[in-house]
Amino acid sequence: MPVTVIVGTQWGDEGKGKITDLLACDMDIVVRYQGGNNAGHTVVIGDKSFKLHLIPSGIFYENVLCVIGNGVVVDPSVLLEEIDSLKESGYSCNGLKISSQAHLIFPYHKDLDAAQEQKHEAGRIGTTCRGIGPCYIDKYSRRGIRVSDIYNEKVFVEKLEWNIAEKSFLLNQFYGMEVEYDIDLLKEQYLGYAEAIRKYVIEDSSYLVNDAVSAKKKVLMEGAQGMMLDVDHGTYPYVTSSNPISGGACTGAGIAPNAISEILGVVKAYVTRVGDGPFPTEIKGGIGELLREKGHEYGATTGRPRRCGWFDGVVMRHASKINGLTGLVVTKLDVLSSFDIIKICTSYQYDGKEIKNFPSDIYKLDKCIPIYEELAGWKEDISKIKNYKELPLNARKYLDRLSALAEAPISMVSVGAERTQIIKL
Repeated sequence: MPVTVIVGTQWGDEGKGKITDLLACDMDIVVRYQGGNNAGHTVVIGDKSFKLHLIPSGIFYENVLCVIGNGVVVDPSVLLEEIDSLKESGYSCNGLKISSQAHLIFPYHKDLDAAQEQKHEAGRIGTTCRGIGPCYIDKYSRRGIRVSDIYNEKVFVEKLEWNIAEKSFLLNQFYGMEVEYDIDLLKEQYLGYAEAIRKYVIEDSSYLVNDAVSAKKKVLMEGAQGMMLDVDHGTYPYVTSSNPISGGACTGAGIAPNAISEILGVVKAYVTRVGDGPFPTEIKGGIGELLREKGHEYGATTGRPRRCGWFDGVVMRHASKINGLTGLVVTKLDVLSSFDIIKICTSYQYDGKEIKNFPSDIYKLDKCIPIYEELAGWKEDISKIKNYKELPLNARKYLDRLSALAEAPISMVSVGAERTQIIKL
């Protein structure tokens, strides 16, 4: 079976972009299967750093088809900016394909996102206000406008009029805003987008992907965010609005589960998260700030500082179980160099009792106290190491413990931001 799925095993920002880029050189197709431009993948090539928000990380290889699948929600203005930026850097984007079934983000989605965040009575989620959640709401309430709709002007205008009427009422009457949308302007703008992306759009991307699978071609699936931001299995409601887990690849790209042969879990050697929500192993102050600065832990999309903490084995077990991991890719191991002691959370204490399963109730999770295991650190610079056996003994012991907690073998270890700073096992 030729399909590999890459998933984040924590709260996102694990370094999936680099790993996708690394594996993409041997692939025929790379598919982004969910999320929107509320997430970013950073790929470092030489002295250049690229931040991708919608386009799959395989775009840097001319011979690789890069598909934005039906499960993605697309802001066409952001997509076109990304295409232009890549072209300016010498990448043609000729291999880019966009599913006609992907849903489109409109200005009213962003306004709704911002209005909901400001409505304190409902509780702040800490979204990026990019309109992702409201766009998915329209999709599942069957009110959404898909890429295919902007090529049928009559259908597009009918749907746009209805959505503007509904969203204007909600924003003005319930959220107390004063908004007015110019339907003619929006129509002109999105019909312009339609022409600009026309050459990339394909009628049904699932046929393209499934034909590749049938032909034994190599297909790589990449998601956005991470396991703990999954709308069903993460720290709800502090989650994204889609399914970043491996199962999301099936619905978001239109492939069967039995087509998948490998599921690689990307795991940062410590843990970070952006935004609000419970985070049991968070380190406030000293060491947490040191991890942030050494690891350059700032959001690729928003620039927000990431909260940092010790590795969480309870989260790791949860991610391994839900995703069915066949291998681990450990990133940013180099950031832990210079610590005398490194902690790993192996279980939680709740109400005086030890628990090893991740609580689905965030109110319970918020009261959990991490139970730590301490391992000796290492002082050596590991950023230039290419062979696993050359890693310091304590670094290898640390990796062995992570692998045991995940119940999955380690496939790769990243020891730096650049694409060549990787150890393959």
